[in-house]
Amino acid sequence: MTGPRTSRYARDVAVVAFAQSDHLRRTDELSEVEMVMPVLHEVLAATGLKAGEIGFTCSGSSDYLAGRAFSFTMTLDGVGAWPPISESHVEMDGAWALYEAWVKIQTGEADTALVYSYGKSSPGSLRDVLTRQLDPYYLAPLWPDAVALAALQAQALIDAGETDESALAAIAARSRADAGANPHAQLRGAVPQGDYEVRPLRTGDCPPVGDGAAAVVLAAGDLARQLCERPAWITGIDHRIEAHGPGLRDLTDSPSTRTAAQHAGVFDAPVDTAELHAPFSSQEVVLRKALGLGDTDTDTDTDTDTDTETGAGAGTGTGPGTVAVNPSGGALAANPMMAAGLIRIGEAAARIHRGASDRAVAHATSGPCLQQNLVAVLEGDPR
Repeated sequence: MTGPRTSRYARDVAVVAFAQSDHLRRTDELSEVEMVMPVLHEVLAATGLKAGEIGFTCSGSSDYLAGRAFSFTMTLDGVGAWPPISESHVEMDGAWALYEAWVKIQTGEADTALVYSYGKSSPGSLRDVLTRQLDPYYLAPLWPDAVALAALQAQALIDAGETDESALAAIAARSRADAGANPHAQLRGAVPQGDYEVRPLRTGDCPPVGDGAAAVVLAAGDLARQLCERPAWITGIDHRIEAHGPGLRDLTDSPSTRTAAQHAGVFDAPVDTAELHAPFSSQEVVLRKALGLGDTDTDTDTDTDTDTETGAGAGTGTGPGTVAVNPSGGALAANPMMAAGLIRIGEAAARIHRGASDRAVAHATSGPCLQQNLVAVLEGDPR
């Protein structure tokens, strides 16, 4: 059988299954293992595979959230102690664990991979924890939290005339309205914008703090078609990083996202879905520009299978038509640390699985103010 239409790699690799937990403000009654296990069982059951039949396993998480070193070794209990597995871990969002697993399959060392990620943000102060991402000599000692840094980015966009507070509120309202059709979302429907967290960002412009987990299964070639009726082929994937210091870059633009998108082939053909990892409403403005998705629309789309959102950016290479941006609600509806980026890939893949999308772009970010960005293109077989 032939592979996907625009494959550019040695092997055709697809997302064949996706599962996620319900994302909750607190899961005090659950350990990380207990939170992850049902998700792993669900994603494997979707393919009919057993853990021993998976060629490679890779996870993404952060010891800083757990408050102990090598915390990821605990959740391996959720995978199973027997039979022995080929396993790896990345200390960041599961989207980068997926990238490692994809590379492993490209080398021919595995035909299938289980990728999972998780984060429990509820036990501590997330805003304080995230300061540990910053430059340890000049910035981290000042303890600027993620919301304060995002507010600097939002103000830069407003000063540049690229958005305003009402437009940011519209992004938040649309995202959470769309999340009404997502049973796993933490916030759904009408959510008040609330007071300023750090001006110009209000509570509604910021992501919820919560706990959650996600997992996907990757498979190569004809095996993918055996495991999934309509695989979501990864026809392009790339990630790039920018300067560590926010003061060393233009916060109104994301050249790393644009470069990753170019190398992933985003601009080669139209996309109909964009799952963007934009934890703050202002960051969606930056990502839309970098990916050529046009201006923000205030329309809402509560039916995730009916795409009537925003026009794709004319002249940017994404082509004519409409693009459903974050039909799942995105990170403004649920933002489990270390899993939200993988969820963007999973949500885009799930739309292809069920026939709601033919060509989707998925994005994940890490670091302050969109410092590091991963972009993937997923396509379904021609109908």
